[in-house]
Amino acid sequence: MASSVTIGEFSRMCHVSAKTLRYYHDIALLVPDAVDESTGYRRYSTDQVRDAHLIRRLRDLEMPLAEIRGVLVEPDGTARERALARHLDRMEAELSRTRDVVLSLRRLLGSVPAIPVIRRQSPAVTVLRTSARLARDEVGQWCGQTFPALYGLLAEHGLDPAGAGGATYSAEFFERDAGEVVAFVPVLPESAPDGDDRFAVLPRQRYAVAVHSGPFADCDLTYGWLGGQVAEHDTAVDGPIREVYLVGPDHTDDPSQFRTEICWPIQQGDRS
Repeated sequence: MASSVTIGEFSRMCHVSAKTLRYYHDIALLVPDAVDESTGYRRYSTDQVRDAHLIRRLRDLEMPLAEIRGVLVEPDGTARERALARHLDRMEAELSRTRDVVLSLRRLLGSVPAIPVIRRQSPAVTVLRTSARLARDEVGQWCGQTFPALYGLLAEHGLDPAGAGGATYSAEFFERDAGEVVAFVPVLPESAPDGDDRFAVLPRQRYAVAVHSGPFADCDLTYGWLGGQVAEHDTAVDGPIREVYLVGPDHTDDPSQFRTEICWPIQQGDRS
């Protein structure tokens, strides 16, 4: 049978200050088991200790108070666990992103490596594609859903990819943090079904090309190097930048092993 304890005792049991407990009461997050009408003294049930422990841990994980309240009032244990699992998934994704940024900063503090840049004439390429107007922070999730869907469509048609998948990014995407992104998977020209507008041809284009090794979070370092080389030796032309994912999330779970070909459109010939 649960016992009733003072706010001070409850504070010691839960490692939550009395001030914080009063605040949780004020916002109806953790309401005392009883409040003396004449003195206003709060008393808590020992059955509430588990909720107090849960609140403290979820606050340590920066879960919003409104979400914590939803977890506490959820009578279905399975639904409560799903809500907690969703938050933990978000935290793990944020932790992964933070690690990527830390690694990127460490690379930035060192000397920028001289990445080889080649000039290449890319022929017209038949692809299965899909496009969307995206904000910069939407690209990762969109690509994570889109490429499996593209490969699934190829499988439905009994087709194999004719090369590594990739994406093109419009100038607007970089200049305004939002713009058209086209994800594609190459196919053999003769294999594209007639009349299916999901299949298209990427036009012939000359590119300056550099390969970024490592996570997408510091792709901008390779972009900076490649753009500088183009400015010094070539004449850039209007048109989307093409990325080709030679080694990506569909190949490995280790971002340090990613290899991304960055293709910057340039005029025929160069100034070097």
